[in-house]
Amino acid sequence: MHKKIAILGTRGIPAAHGGFETFAEHLAIYLERKGWKVTVYCQVDGNGPMYEDMWNGIKRVNIPISIQGSLGTILFDWKSTIHASNTYHLILTLGYNTALFCGLYRTKGITNLINMDGIEWHRKKWGAVAKLWFWINDWAGSILGNHLIADHPQIARHLETRVRPSKITMIPYGADKVIEANQAVLEEYGLKPFSYAILIARAEPENSILEVVKAWSAKPRGMRLVVLGKYNPDHAYQVAVKAAGSDEVLFPGAIYDKHVVESLRYFSRLYIHGHQVGGTNPSLVEALGAGNAVLAHDNRFNRWVAGDKAAYFSGEKDCEITLDELLNDEVRLREMRAGSLAQYDTLFTWDSVLQQYEALLTRFLPNK
Repeated sequence: MHKKIAILGTRGIPAAHGGFETFAEHLAIYLERKGWKVTVYCQVDGNGPMYEDMWNGIKRVNIPISIQGSLGTILFDWKSTIHASNTYHLILTLGYNTALFCGLYRTKGITNLINMDGIEWHRKKWGAVAKLWFWINDWAGSILGNHLIADHPQIARHLETRVRPSKITMIPYGADKVIEANQAVLEEYGLKPFSYAILIARAEPENSILEVVKAWSAKPRGMRLVVLGKYNPDHAYQVAVKAAGSDEVLFPGAIYDKHVVESLRYFSRLYIHGHQVGGTNPSLVEALGAGNAVLAHDNRFNRWVAGDKAAYFSGEKDCEITLDELLNDEVRLREMRAGSLAQYDTLFTWDSVLQQYEALLTRFLPNK
């Protein structure tokens, strides 16, 4: 049995852009070490013909794209799909944003597994046209994919409204376990270990950042709230978030250095996760792997990921009350940290996640 696979749907490896790229990097390296021949399609800036190179034993098909934003991503996905459909018999597509293109695999009898990501068209940030595009592709991916991967039980239930349950496998996202970090990083931000809370999220309404910042700023806390992310002075919501913050709220901007973010997360007293929509959110899993006490927005997605030892809030006032109760309760915070690590060890280690992926992919290898 020839173990050969192409991975599409991300900006490429090594990871530099987000959760799917990080996952693609981990999976590609894992499969290569297990004897697979792995190809990852990579979007690069610029013009010119596509070209191939090798990275850590993994073939990269690099496709230059000069168009920025969503249109550039769609063009990249189309070029990737055409090339892969002429080259490979087993495809893993990460995300369904251009799942309509996967009809090409069907016409050629190519096996394509799709990780269906979150329910993107529920997100408040998208306008009507974008929501329609995502809704159409959600359906297209469900129908055109040979098998669907859900990263959360609730995503699997959503997919069951479209296809039979036997066409779906639930495998969550993974994260590294952080057992130590660089405390010196904190000095640059005027922070001390376990004397601040942290929130890491895109500055969008669906991530409850305004509610959290208002709740924190309702009274003196005697410690900082560190809010990571890019804040644009021309973006009304982001301006409102910054305006709502007291002098105990710190906005250091977007930080892309993995080790800096890891250290800031590791030494935080409390990790606050306001996401209202999505499946297994990578940032929340990373917080569990770092042993953070977690305060999360109360919804079906977060509750499954963070578990019953985390604390939850359902709005600004509820968040304020919960912060009052938690921040100086050392016993509860210690229990929450232990609960996070236990939840991580049970569900979200890379070894477990990647083994499940290899087992699933092996089932679909062509017999030739």
